Amino acid sequence: MELGTRAVHVANPPLEQGSSPLSVPLVQSSAFAFASADELAGAMAGPDGPYVYSRRGNPTVRALEATLAGLEGGSGAIAFASGMGAISGVLLSRLKPGDRVVAQRCLYGGTYAVLSDLAARYGVHVTYISGDSVAEFERAVAEAEPAPRLLVLETIANPTGQVADLPGLLAAARRLGVTSMVDSSLASPVLCRPIELGADVVVHSTTKYLSGHSDVLGGAAVFADDALRRAVWPRTVELGACADPFAAWLTLRGIPTLPLRMRQHCANAAVLAERLAARDDVVAVHYPWLAGHPSYDTARAVLAGGGGLLSFELAGGREAGRAFIERVRVARLALSLGGVESLVTHPASTSHRELDADALAAAGIGAGLVRMSVGIEAVEDLWDDIVQALK
Repeated sequence: MELGTRAVHVANPPLEQGSSPLSVPLVQSSAFAFASADELAGAMAGPDGPYVYSRRGNPTVRALEATLAGLEGGSGAIAFASGMGAISGVLLSRLKPGDRVVAQRCLYGGTYAVLSDLAARYGVHVTYISGDSVAEFERAVAEAEPAPRLLVLETIANPTGQVADLPGLLAAARRLGVTSMVDSSLASPVLCRPIELGADVVVHSTTKYLSGHSDVLGGAAVFADDALRRAVWPRTVELGACADPFAAWLTLRGIPTLPLRMRQHCANAAVLAERLAARDDVVAVHYPWLAGHPSYDTARAVLAGGGGLLSFELAGGREAGRAFIERVRVARLALSLGGVESLVTHPASTSHRELDADALAAAGIGAGLVRMSVGIEAVEDLWDDIVQALK
């Protein structure tokens, strides 16, 4: 079945007594009772047995995990309390002091902060690469001591819209024995499924497009190989960053409309990007589906659409950016992205505040950069709002 059909039906509950609910039931229970001590003890052995305690597994959470694994083409998944919980859970379970990570230079600020903390506190070495060159990655591996243990990439980088050469980099990582993790929050499985391109782990902030209504905090990691999922799971249980059943249920509620929402996000963002690029008061527009973007060719090869995240640099610099985000009326001044409503923010002082001036420059984030999460409103209303704010 195509993804649009799977998004609607993949989490269907089994038949019970001749019928089944159309939506996944919410099991809001912290613990589960057993008939015998032996059955309880046996259920503690792994991630797929009977439910014991919702930190270790829950029926609603497991339905979400099965759904996400099905959408991404993975063997299994682990749901987390947030996207950063998923990223931190994978990093902490796979890295030990002295290990090396190779990471895309233009990363989400939270990921950059975790890697910096691991470097400062535990001596984890981090080598940053552009994400555009397989040869650069191969040199980083060949010259590194110790050899890299993990490659960290993003499908669509936040906020510059860079699209990494996933096919080339992931194939090289497999060939060189480096585990790969791809944050695909901005693409969703509708636009890209990195496991099909060779990724070992795909992480999501389910807060974003997967749930899609700005009412969920959640994350997930989907694994190509079930042995890796089983190796990561015990550490995630120890960290306690488990998904809440209600948050999992809300995410499951949002997923059936994901393909429809993504279609409108992409269509609106593409129109706005073209119009902004034609204005004299806009210095640059960062949208991978826009001709002239550095990742344009890669995006067309890797993605099924440009996504809903759009960034643009205003001629007036930081003050112009600040004035713009305070003047919009249809779009809202707020963090996060991926909801049905349009949001604007200033990355240098919010999502990427952990980066110093040099790191911001290296990531391509200017002082006047405005990030817009384009929602599913009528596109002419969004454009009129942008024009009045620019004036």
